[in-house]
Amino acid sequence: MIYVLRLGHRKGRDLRISTHCGLVARAFGADAIIYTGDYDKKMMESVKDVADRWGGNFKVFYEKQWKKFLSSFEGKIIHLTMYGLPVDAVINNIREIRGDKVIVIGGEKVPAELYKMADYNIAIGKQPHSEVAALAVFLDKLFKGDELNKDFENAKIKVIPQEKGKKVVEVNRYKSKQS
Repeated sequence: MIYVLRLGHRKGRDLRISTHCGLVARAFGADAIIYTGDYDKKMMESVKDVADRWGGNFKVFYEKQWKKFLSSFEGKIIHLTMYGLPVDAVINNIREIRGDKVIVIGGEKVPAELYKMADYNIAIGKQPHSEVAALAVFLDKLFKGDELNKDFENAKIKVIPQEKGKKVVEVNRYKSKQS
């Protein structure tokens, strides 16, 4: 399982960013996202709604105490930052890890103790950037781009690629036309 731990959600301020962290986590191959900081039912329901309509088994959780969660986590802790080792230097090692992984992304200032708790502090570039971008780049590299064309099971709607315009269909209707 691949979990994403989003630190420090601030209700009213981070709604879109935290929602986008959940959407990127789901679309790019993670199994679940766990939020810390302020409990925000609306934001969590928004991510759950997308997962319900667009498919997959993606889960959304809230955790009040990130440090307690990470201390009891039985897997590898991967912290995305701009201060760690370059992603390209360690991505092959990360791919070889068997068992659960939690990918930690910050929000507000990341506590120094996280850098010590992490098994890997991985730099996604050397410049300030968003946690959404860092998560997308990391997951894309982890899965070698394979997640970008993945079809999600239990989807109710699906995009039909086309050169111009946009087409979204109900999956049952799409399947019956293809039969």
